[in-house]
Amino acid sequence: MQIFKNSDLSKNQFPDILRYLFTGLRMIIGWHFLYEGLSKLFAANWTSAGYLMGSKWFFSSLFHWIAETPALLSIADLVTIWGSIAVGILLFFGLFTRVASAAGALLVLLYYIAQPPLIGLVGEATGEGHYLIVNKNLIEFLLLTLLVFIPRSAFFGLDRWWSRAHLQREEPGPQPAADNPNARREFIKDLVTLPFFAGFIVSVIQKRKWESFEEKNLISQPSRVNATTGASPVGLSYKTLADLNAKSPLGKIGDFEISRLICGGNLISAFAHSRDLIYVSSLIKNYFSDEKVLETMDLCEACGINTIILRVDNNTLRIMKRYRRRNGKMNWIAQVKIRDNDIASDIDAAVDHGAMGAYIHGGVADDCVAAGQVGLLLQAVEYVKQKRILAGMAGHDLNVIVACEKAGVDPDFYMKTLNSGNYWTAGPRLKDSTWQPDPFSNIEPEYNKMVKDNIWEVTPRQTATHMQSVKKPWISYKVLGAGAIKPRDGFRYAFENGADFACVGMFDFQIVENVNIINDVLQNLGQRKRPWYA
Repeated sequence: MQIFKNSDLSKNQFPDILRYLFTGLRMIIGWHFLYEGLSKLFAANWTSAGYLMGSKWFFSSLFHWIAETPALLSIADLVTIWGSIAVGILLFFGLFTRVASAAGALLVLLYYIAQPPLIGLVGEATGEGHYLIVNKNLIEFLLLTLLVFIPRSAFFGLDRWWSRAHLQREEPGPQPAADNPNARREFIKDLVTLPFFAGFIVSVIQKRKWESFEEKNLISQPSRVNATTGASPVGLSYKTLADLNAKSPLGKIGDFEISRLICGGNLISAFAHSRDLIYVSSLIKNYFSDEKVLETMDLCEACGINTIILRVDNNTLRIMKRYRRRNGKMNWIAQVKIRDNDIASDIDAAVDHGAMGAYIHGGVADDCVAAGQVGLLLQAVEYVKQKRILAGMAGHDLNVIVACEKAGVDPDFYMKTLNSGNYWTAGPRLKDSTWQPDPFSNIEPEYNKMVKDNIWEVTPRQTATHMQSVKKPWISYKVLGAGAIKPRDGFRYAFENGADFACVGMFDFQIVENVNIINDVLQNLGQRKRPWYA
C-alpha cells in the first residue's frame, strides 16, 4: 500500500495519513464517551439501575445486587458518568491514550456482559437498531483494545508531543530551537483535535438549548420515559428506582410469599376501564410494547413486587414465555374464564405456562351466582386445586362471596372489589347526591341496568363488614377506581377495611411511588377491624 511506502512501522515511523486515520478513530471514540458521560450528568435522576436490573446473562445476580444496594448503585453511577467523561477527554486529546483506552474497553465490556444481544436472551430490537451477538459495545471494545497496542507515535496528540519533548531532553547535543519551523509544525499537528473539541463544545451547548426549548414548549411523551433509569428527553420528574425507600412488604397465601402490592394485568392485556374515553385502551396498547412490558416487570421485581395478575390469552402466554427466558421471577396468578361450561381450558393453559395460582374471573363469577350456578364455581375451584396451585374466586358483586361461603366453595383466597366510591364519575348509583356508599336500600332499584364502565364497587361498607367474617386472604382490586382515586387514599381505604393485598394496574413510572406509598400506609395504618389472613 502507498501509505506504508518509505515507512518503517517496526521503528514507530508512520506516515502522516496513517496518523490522521488513527487520530480520527481515537477522537470519535473519545467524542462518544465524553458525550455519553455529559448526557448522563445533565439528565435529571439518571441512574444505571435500569441497565443493571435488565441483566440476564453472566453475573446478572451481581449486577442486580449492585442495582438494589443504594451505596453500590451510587458508586456505579459515579464510575459510569465520570469514567466516561475522563476517558472521553483523554482520548480526545491523546493524553495517556493506552490507559484511557484500557479503561474504556473495560467499561464497554461490562456493558456488553450485562446485556449481550444473544439469541433468546434479550429483546431482538432496540430503539437504535437491531443486534445479533455483535453490537456497538462489542465493536467499541475491540477498537479500544486495538488502541491499547498501537504505539503512541502513531497518533497526533499530547502523548506524542510529550514523548518528543522527553526524548529531546534525554538526548545529548544541541536542542532544536523553539522557533524551529519543523518543531512548530509537529506541535500544531499534535493539537489537530483542538478545533474538533471546540466544535464538540458548541454542539453540546446548541443541543442543550434545543432540549431546554423542548422542555418549555412541547408536551411530554410518556412512552419515552424510563422509570427505572429516570431517562426522559423532556426533564420529567418521575419517581425512579433511586427514589425507592423500601421494597414492597410481603404477605402469604398458602406456602407462597406474595407482595402486598400486586401488579395488575393492564400492561399486557391493554384493556383499561376508561369511562367514555374510548382511546385509552389503544393508547395503553401502543405504550406497552413488548420491551416496555418486560422493562416494567423488571422494575416491579426491583421494587419487591413479586406477583402479577394476568389473563390467559395468546398474547399473555407469548410475553410470559419471553419473560421466563429472560430469567424473570415474578409469580403469575392467572385470571381464568369458564366458557360454555368448559372449566379446564384456561386453567390447563395457565398451569402449562407456570402460573402460581388461578382464580375465576369476577364477571364470570357474578354471572354464575346470578344464574344460580354456584356448583360450576365449586367445580372450577376443585379443578384448580387438583393442579396443585393456588385457587381463587373473584367477584364484583358481594353476593359471590356470600354464595361461595354458603355453598362450601373453598378457595385459597378471594378477590373482591373495594374502593370508597368517592369520585365524581362514580354515579349514577345512589338515590341521594352525597356519593357516600350507604346500605343496600339506598341503591336505585334499576342499578343493574345502569352499570357502566365507571362503577366497580356499589357496596363498600357492606363488603368491609361481611369480609370480617371471611377467614381467607383477600386480594382487593379496583382500589383506585381506574385512576380516579389517589393511591394514598385508595390503599389506606382498602387496608383499613380489611384487605390483605391490593392489586393495581400501573404504568412503569408509577411503580416506585406506589411502593413507597403502600409502605408508608401500612406503617401508619389506622384502626383495622378485620384480622390479617395472609
